[in-house]
This record gives sequence, structure tokens and C-alpha cells, in this order.
Amino acid sequence: MAKLKKTAAKKTARKSAAASASQQAQAERLTKSLSESAQQIWLAGVGAFGRAQVEGTRLFEGLVKEGLNLEQTARKLAGNRADVVRDAVENRVGQARERAADTWDRLEKVFEDRVQRALIKLGVPNREDLGALADRVDALTAELRRVSPRRTTTSAAPARAPAKHARKKATKKQAVV
Repeated sequence: MAKLKKTAAKKTARKSAAASASQQAQAERLTKSLSESAQQIWLAGVGAFGRAQVEGTRLFEGLVKEGLNLEQTARKLAGNRADVVRDAVENRVGQARERAADTWDRLEKVFEDRVQRALIKLGVPNREDLGALADRVDALTAELRRVSPRRTTTSAAPARAPAKHARKKATKKQAVV
């Protein structure tokens, strides 16, 4: 009977150890998966940022070339109307700049959103969390001061030591005079 209980206890211990090892392995796989996912999100954001720089620059350069071509054609054909055409070209270039800036802003927003989601997935506290924590620390400090007002602060102790030392110096100087 005692031997049967020992055998059953050993089997239960092995099953428990195996289950624990399985849970630990599963947790490690989940952690690795989350890390890989965050890395991929980060790389996708960086790639989007790089592509926006390259394509935004290409678009702008293309529009500048187009504007120069339009300006030269207009000068040849219109002569006196060059000022009107120049204003139109400048207007188009301004519109192109606005479109490029809008595109850039949208890509920047997408990048920021992806980074924010990655940080949230990783459990990094945000500005509001840190502000709430600071408020809580301030409240606890005030409560501690209210509960024990007789305690001296650590900064008051070093302030007293130099005062004593200064008095000793003053006494020695008076004795020499």
C-alpha cells in the first residue's frame, strides 16, 4: 500500500514538472513572438518613413522640372504674359508642396501610431501613466509629512554639520586675534 502511494506521488510530481515545463516553454514562445512582432512593426515604420522621404523628394523634383518646363514654354509663347504664367507655376508648385507636406504628415502619423501600438503591446507606460504616478508619489509624500511632522528631512542633517564647523573656525580666529 505504501509503495503504491509512493509510485502515485512520483507520477504526480512528474506530471506537474512536465506541465510546468510546458507552460514555461509556452511563455517563452509568446515572449519571443511579441518581441519579433514589435521588431517587425518598428522595421515597417522605418521602411515607410524611408519610402516617404524618397518618393516625396522624387515627387517634388518632378514637379519642379515640370514647373521649369512650363515656365520656359510660357516665356517663348507669351513674352509679356510671363508674369502671369510665373504666378500660375508658383501656385502649382505651392499646391504640390502642400500635397507633399500632407502626404508627409499622414505618413508621419501612421509611423507614430505604429510605434505607439508597439509600445503599448510591450507595456511601456505613457505620459498619462507617468503623470498619475508622479501625482500619487506627491500625495503619499504629503500624507507622510502630515502623519509624522516631527521627523527631520535628510537634507537638514548635513546643513547643521557645516554650521558647527563654521563656529569652530570663527572661535579659532577670535582666539588668534
